Amino acid sequence: MIGMGQGVVKSVQPFPELKIEGPPELDTVRRRLESIAPERFADIAKLLGIASSGPAILVRLVTENSDLARNVAPWIAGFAIGDSNLVVIFPARSPGYPDRTLEDVLRHEVTHVLISRAAGGRPVPRWFNEGVAMSVERDRQFQDETQLLYQLVTGGRSDMDAIDRLFSGNQSDQIRAYALAGAFVHEMVSRSGPPVIQQILERVSRGATFDSAFAGATGQTLANAEIEFWRDQRIWTSWIPILTSSTLLWSTITILALLAFYMRRRRNREIEKQWDEDEDSDKDD
Repeated sequence: MIGMGQGVVKSVQPFPELKIEGPPELDTVRRRLESIAPERFADIAKLLGIASSGPAILVRLVTENSDLARNVAPWIAGFAIGDSNLVVIFPARSPGYPDRTLEDVLRHEVTHVLISRAAGGRPVPRWFNEGVAMSVERDRQFQDETQLLYQLVTGGRSDMDAIDRLFSGNQSDQIRAYALAGAFVHEMVSRSGPPVIQQILERVSRGATFDSAFAGATGQTLANAEIEFWRDQRIWTSWIPILTSSTLLWSTITILALLAFYMRRRRNREIEKQWDEDEDSDKDD
């Protein structure tokens, strides 16, 4: 209703706008994803420095019996084509590292589209694209630290070009690529602050090469940042966040509690068995 002296009340359009579509058999999934609060994506746009809504992002849900699903590796739960504003998700597939839920997959892939917009459609390295998507998708977690530790123990040093190539490899290669890219971007943000992501993308959008944009935003060349990153990746330092993690603490407590319960049950069975034997012995007497 419009009254005298009142302005027109306009509905607020979600930012960024998502249009989710899929076949009827995926209606339940579609409704679940549509119920996610717009704020779960607006924070990503804000961090990347995107001020305008731009075109809607089309999220297409795809069944496993489709030609597209058959042509995509089975461990891939979703992908994005940034310059086409398109996200494709395979709801029947269990999300793998670095995602845990279907919502994680959606946030991750939407982030790729928004990175493309923030960079003005200009290319950025795959390790940066994936590492930033991991960084803004969710907080760094216990699984990230343990995955990084595993990769440090089982694999040697990889430069950023090699990490980019790993993203085109098999499932193990891609897990390693995610772990290292996520850790590198996490350290970059820890050193320079969250605005460094927006600053790099803004420079790229204005025509700077990625290496130049990285150096201008972080104050050091990419080559020097790589040297520092690998210098800091000592096996024993990787244990620090794991050993101080509340997740590990409660896991240990749970294991000890279950062990105590098992031992108590075992002792009770031994006592009951002894009672039965004594009772049988008394009957024989």
